[in-house]
Amino acid sequence: MINFKNISITQIRQRLQVKKPWDDVIIFVLNVFITIPLFLIAHENLIELNWVLNLDRILIFIGIILVIQLVLRLLRTIIIICVFVYILFLFYGTLIGNYGFNSIYEDYNSMIYTMSDNPFPQDIIVSKLLPFPNKTLILNAIEYKNPKVRNFAIMATTKNFKNIRGYSDYRTIIQCFAVFKEINKRWNYVSDPKDGDYIATASESLNYFSGDCDDHSILMAACVRAIGGTPRLIHTKGHIYPEILIGKMNDLETVNFLIKNILFSKESYQKQLHYHIDERNQIWLNLDYTADYPGGPFLSEEVLGALTLN
Repeated sequence: MINFKNISITQIRQRLQVKKPWDDVIIFVLNVFITIPLFLIAHENLIELNWVLNLDRILIFIGIILVIQLVLRLLRTIIIICVFVYILFLFYGTLIGNYGFNSIYEDYNSMIYTMSDNPFPQDIIVSKLLPFPNKTLILNAIEYKNPKVRNFAIMATTKNFKNIRGYSDYRTIIQCFAVFKEINKRWNYVSDPKDGDYIATASESLNYFSGDCDDHSILMAACVRAIGGTPRLIHTKGHIYPEILIGKMNDLETVNFLIKNILFSKESYQKQLHYHIDERNQIWLNLDYTADYPGGPFLSEEVLGALTLN
């Protein structure tokens, strides 16, 4: 039995101290585990300088790892306690569904993938936008509460990407991508009558999955909104296409990873995501029928009008 009264501070330090060279190994491993989440926090909150080869982020990572290395070396005598507390924290977060091992892996994976494969941004200058053509007719045609429209959208979510696990925060976006996949693989482009625009309702387009760009946009917007997504329509010269609200830049990183590695890996292979950034710094991803994957190239770069559904 240990007599704690006779144990000195020096003896306690000796008992907690790890013998060489294992102390250096443990410090290095612990450094990596601590640096990754700290770097993710810094990456998401610090302004991106857009240096060549993401050098700004690389320097931040090196700076964090050097500081953590110095701190851990100063705490060398209690390194076992540091390791135990940190691993216990991650296990607790994993068990209760908060930030844990899986979260670190997913966030780091998404960030690294986006740094090596930057999506293609484009700003919309709100002051230059023109009135949206056929606005009232289009709004009335987006029948997102129509049972036929919602039932189709639900069917698409059960048919595509139903078994994706580990991305509960992006479930609605993944389901909207399922709708995108189902509509776009069926869509047949048919022109309007020569004497004017024909605006088909969403439920009407479900009969034959045919029509022009505004008919496709109406159907896509209605189905996306019917299952909780936030769509909008973009008007360009001679074309209208739908977009979906993704969120902020950290959301785009995860969505970029999902599209390129899990959901549309074949269609998006060695291609970039194309999106718009609005006046609130919110990101909207292209869902045009001309693209094989969400975020495909814009058919027309010039934006004349934007119709956001309230």
